Amino acid sequence: MSLLPIVREGDPRLRQKSTKIRQADDSIRRLAADMHETMDDAPGVGLAAPQVGVNRRLIVVHKPADEEVASDKDIRLTIVNPEIVRRNGEDVDLEGCLSIPNWVGEVRRAWKITVKGQDLDNKDIRIKAEGYLARILQHEIDHLDGILFVDLVEDKATLRRSDDTAPVNHDHDPAYEPDLAVG
Repeated sequence: MSLLPIVREGDPRLRQKSTKIRQADDSIRRLAADMHETMDDAPGVGLAAPQVGVNRRLIVVHKPADEEVASDKDIRLTIVNPEIVRRNGEDVDLEGCLSIPNWVGEVRRAWKITVKGQDLDNKDIRIKAEGYLARILQHEIDHLDGILFVDLVEDKATLRRSDDTAPVNHDHDPAYEPDLAVG
C-alpha cells in the first residue's frame, strides 16, 4: 500500500463525473487499499477516488466509534459504484473536505439514506445509514459527480476556516481559498 496525493480544489478532475467500474479487479482493490491508507493518514473519515486523481466510482469511509455511545461501533466501508436510492429527513451541520483543507461550512443533507453498490468481491451491497455516517456517504458520493461541499453551502456566511470559531468575511479575507463561484 502507498499514500496517494490528495487533489485540491481547482484541479479539474474534482469537477468531472466519474465513470462506473465494470468489475472490481486487483487494480481497484489496490486503489481502495491505498485510498484507505491515504484517508487514515490525512486524517479523514471519507475519500472518493476523484480526490486522488482517479475518476472512477469508488469511495472509502471510516466512521470511528463514538466512545460516549456504548452501542456505537467503528465502521469501515469500501463501496464500488455507490448510489443513493432512498433519502429521509434532513439535517444541517458543518462539513469539511480533504480537498479543501482548513475550511468548513454548513450543509443540508438527508438524515437517513440507503446506498446500493458493490463490494470489492463484486457482490451487491445495500447500506442503511443515518446521522454522521449518512452525511459522510452523501459527501463522498457527491465527489463522484463533481460536487464539492462548498457548492451546497446555502448560507455562505457559515463558510469559515476550520481553525477559527467565527465566520470569515470572504470579501475582505485575502487568505480565502475555496471557489464559491461554482454551484
